[in-house]
Amino acid sequence: MAKVHKPTEFNVLLNQYGMQVFELARTFKAVDDKGRYLHWDEFRRYPSAGVNKDAAWAAIKLSRACCSKSLELRSECGSPFFLYTTDFCDAVIHGIEKVTSQLGGAAASSPHYRDNAKYLVDALMMEEAISSAQLEGASTTRKIAKDMLAKERAPQNDDERMILNNYQLMKHAKYNKDESLSVALICEFQSIATAGVDEQDAHPGHIREDDDIFVGGPGDEVVHQPPNASLLPARLEALCRFANDRHDGQEGRPFIHPVVKAIILHFMIGYEHPFRDGNGRTARCLFYWFMLKSGYWPFEYISISTLLKEAPMQYGRSYVHTETDGYDLTYFVIHQLRVIERAIKAFLHHFERKRLEAVELMAWVQTLQLNDGLNYRQGHFLKKLLQHPGRIFTPKELTHDYDISENTARNDLEKWVGMKVLLKVQEGKGFLYIAGEDAEVNLKKIAGAR
Repeated sequence: MAKVHKPTEFNVLLNQYGMQVFELARTFKAVDDKGRYLHWDEFRRYPSAGVNKDAAWAAIKLSRACCSKSLELRSECGSPFFLYTTDFCDAVIHGIEKVTSQLGGAAASSPHYRDNAKYLVDALMMEEAISSAQLEGASTTRKIAKDMLAKERAPQNDDERMILNNYQLMKHAKYNKDESLSVALICEFQSIATAGVDEQDAHPGHIREDDDIFVGGPGDEVVHQPPNASLLPARLEALCRFANDRHDGQEGRPFIHPVVKAIILHFMIGYEHPFRDGNGRTARCLFYWFMLKSGYWPFEYISISTLLKEAPMQYGRSYVHTETDGYDLTYFVIHQLRVIERAIKAFLHHFERKRLEAVELMAWVQTLQLNDGLNYRQGHFLKKLLQHPGRIFTPKELTHDYDISENTARNDLEKWVGMKVLLKVQEGKGFLYIAGEDAEVNLKKIAGAR
């Protein structure tokens, strides 16, 4: 990461340039004419003939200060974090609201879209688990990782363990979405993220007690020194109060949009760095937890780590820009909203493709003319087994793929055994179900007989 230059303090510039700052404020606003919220390190590189850059920067800071919102969260030195909401922020948030509403309407009109979302978007929770681990250095291939998760195979090394942990972490975030945030819950998230992976160094579930932790940049450069360990218990309690407080704009309370609040929680875990390992995974988990808690259910299937992994330098720079410009969280919020915007577009593309597949699948089911009507799950599985003659299926695999009980999975399999689509073979105390080579022929015979 290129060295970031810390801007001169606003008060110093205002005292130095006085009225010139107010005159320049007519031209230099919080964002530039392209809508960009520039850091000094970016702004100083743009040519402005005849303009004093320092005074112009003071004008920009003045414009931002007039409409910024101070938060109850504070830096280690006691300065409050603050936030400026740009038009870009509002536009992306509006898009998130719109997508959540539209997909909720689709779910209401066609229950199988949402009720069976686990296999309509079957790979996306896996995608987040894998990408989040790769962002932290895991090097397992996606094919091997997805096979491990789908078959619930035991991980064979630390990289696979990290991916499995992340997958379980996402599930735990969803399971606890109705809980209030507590230090204990944050520690639970970190414990799941780091379980079984260098536990001696990670200390799963335990807040760090030493100050030998720092965030490094290229070479030996230190880009962030987290708060002292002795301050962490009180600081994490303050973070939990922030998460649990209502920021709804009612009765004198400040308004912070839930999406922005989720991003702030993400940032703060990275800033506090309360653990010896797993801070990034815990931070991203906390973002998802709050999004699901706030009713943005599609984020169970939207992977931000996939995109963060593509540009880790920009991710790190957004942290540095916030810390070097008076704890202005706007830089990090805007970066994350850009990531979210791209992630939503990828999700919608995937969702639409799966929706069309669902329509085609149910049309295909109708052509079978079976008296026993098939629901979407059964039709989806039937097509899979017809496409893979000789493949072995187990009740456990169905419980994973379709989010159903093992009893329901077994009943589905027995249904196809009765229709001579599957062969049932005993193995030990259990049974295996094998897709028959003549499954499609038998199915057509049954349909013709009816």
